[in-house]
Amino acid sequence: MANTKSAKKAARQMVRRTEVNKNRRSAVKTEVRKVEEAIASGDKAAAAAALKSAEPSLVRTAQKGVLHRKTAARKVSRLAQRVKAMG
Repeated sequence: MANTKSAKKAARQMVRRTEVNKNRRSAVKTEVRKVEEAIASGDKAAAAAALKSAEPSLVRTAQKGVLHRKTAARKVSRLAQRVKAMG
């Protein structure tokens, strides 16, 4: 358990940040899943629209430090590649 005042504060902040980061990670997963579902359904317009919505979310999540920036870039690149290859 934290002993100093600063350590106690850091522990409180960690709990708060963990919740925020969980929400951000969950939201990004949902966005990516929407793109993948649109790709699976074969609707290129819907897939492109979903990708346009998902890309800023991935980049923002990387900027916040929840995802590594190269992980976010890789995900965007692979999704864009799959949408482009559709039809």
